[in-house]
Parts: sequence; structure tokens; C-alpha cells
Amino acid sequence: MSIQATYLGMPLSIDELDNENLTYFAHCARHDFRLQKCDDCGLLRYPPTTGCPWCASPKATWAPVEGRGEVHSYEEVHHAIQPAFKGHTPYMVLLVDLDTQKGQPSEDEALRVIGNLTSPDGTLAPPDMVRQVGIGTRVRMVFTDVADGLSLPQWTIDGAATQLTKPWRYPQE
Repeated sequence: MSIQATYLGMPLSIDELDNENLTYFAHCARHDFRLQKCDDCGLLRYPPTTGCPWCASPKATWAPVEGRGEVHSYEEVHHAIQPAFKGHTPYMVLLVDLDTQKGQPSEDEALRVIGNLTSPDGTLAPPDMVRQVGIGTRVRMVFTDVADGLSLPQWTIDGAATQLTKPWRYPQE
């Protein structure tokens, strides 16, 4: 069954033929972060897909993964192209290196999961929180409930983690 929803005024749709994403978001709807783990080589993968990107095996099982990591890269949006997001600027989109499987299959690789920076309740982060985040900031996963059966994995600052004194950020005006 396909999923239709709206997030901040923007339509979302996951087609019934997209089995991997439907399963992924079914776990997220339960606030249960899981990724596919290859049955042959044992590596986790993101985004969900029909075959392992390292060994090409089509066999995988869904494994629980801790949603903690550090910001690998970010985009701070000040001019929203999507009209639904204009009232929420500035907002941040984060690319996070998960602690799980960091440095595999090579020392420069990691599971990298994208999501918005939010407050702990899953709403887009306010500007003062946006200014605190940079490369190396420790974050944890939270879920934004969008509709019945659909929650988006997002990121918030991990208050329990040791943070860098000054994470790297693009120069500010």
C-alpha cells in the first residue's frame, strides 16, 4: 500500500512498488531505526535498496541501528526554494556519519544518513539552535510524525554527548 502525506505543506508520496522504502518508513513510523544488513557480507546500507552496494547480494535483513553520530556535512538554507519551507528559514539539512559501522568498508567510509536539524520534539530547529551546529557536532535521531504510518528520521543536538567547543562552520555574516 502506498503512503501519501504532507510535511510542512509539501506533499510526500511513497509508491507501493517501492518495497524497500515502504519497509524503512514502516520501521520509522514505530520510531524504530533499522537499516538493511547484507546477509552475505554483513555490511549495513543506506539508503534502502534492492542490492548490496559492496557485494551486489540481493539478500538482506532489517537490523536495528543506534541513531547517533556526528555531522559530516550540512546545508544551511536561508532562501527556501520550496514555498512550504519559506517560513522556516534558516533551517539545516544534515548529513550525519553514524557511529555504527564508521570506517567500514574502508577507513574513509561511514553510514551517512540525511535529515533536518530539529528540536528534540521533531520540529524544525529555531535559528539559535541552527547557529550552534557545524561539522563534528554530535547528534541523535528523533522522529517527526507526519501522518498515520509515516515518521521522518531527523536529527537533534545530542545533549548527553561531549561536544566540540567550536564545530567547523562556514563563515558567518
